[in-house]
Amino acid sequence: MRNGVKASYLFLPHDVRHSGRTLLEFLCARFSFITEQAWRARLNSGFVLAQDGTVLNEDALYRAGEKIYYYREISRADEPRIPFDEQILHIDEHLIVVDKPHFLPVIPSGRFLQETLLTRLRLRPELQHLNVADITPIHRLDKDTAGVMLFSHNRATRGAYQSLFQFKQVNKVYEAIAPTRVDLNYPLEVASRLQRHAEHFYLTEQVTGEPNAFTTIELIDNRGAHSLYRLHPTTGKKHQLRVHMMGLGMPLLNDGLYPVALPMDVVDYEKPLKLLARSIRFVDPITQQERRFASQLQL
Repeated sequence: MRNGVKASYLFLPHDVRHSGRTLLEFLCARFSFITEQAWRARLNSGFVLAQDGTVLNEDALYRAGEKIYYYREISRADEPRIPFDEQILHIDEHLIVVDKPHFLPVIPSGRFLQETLLTRLRLRPELQHLNVADITPIHRLDKDTAGVMLFSHNRATRGAYQSLFQFKQVNKVYEAIAPTRVDLNYPLEVASRLQRHAEHFYLTEQVTGEPNAFTTIELIDNRGAHSLYRLHPTTGKKHQLRVHMMGLGMPLLNDGLYPVALPMDVVDYEKPLKLLARSIRFVDPITQQERRFASQLQL
């Protein structure tokens, strides 16, 4: 790792067309949407390595069958700090439990690299006694959502905890603020079919068909125009809670995607999405004891 980020990698295929060529020529042909000038800069940056750790440059030859590593680099000017801090709630020999703030992505992706929860955790001084390269999230949480998250740092037991989510053996409770509806019969059971939006890949939409997403909604505090709700999802589809609430005419307060998607670069730190992963409960697959972790954050 470098600065808390693992390298991406690429296998160089056995292809006679690339015999005798340079790595630069191969990369320019394989990834033609990146300019030759950009590839030269990357290869001369010191961030491209052979599988034995040798630094590669623009003169390196193409070697079929080898694996090369590439470290992404984003300047601080392009990735300013997200001004909210995560809080570690619990550490044991298997898990790290974290309170994730709003706006912070969980893993490196797109324009986020250093300013992600995973990278921050790998750099935390109090976690350096662990093998920080093995820190891995074992479930998902949208960057806009705050609250409790579980990470594994023990490769030997990671699968056991991941299976809890795979087989729906985890009780997750969320809280949300949304427009008040007192005409519904709570607790309300919502079941619908969700799929990736036909035109916008980053959105989810409800379609006709057999339900694949299930949520129970409770009204817990009527605050006038907006109220506090408790949400119990039993499935984990992308944006499930946001889409189910919107479908009831109750879009979550400060939602930048539903019902209208704002431009990706529009961020208002004064208006976080009013959605919080309040608690998570499960029977520990190692100790067989019930465990519950709760967020210390408030909406």
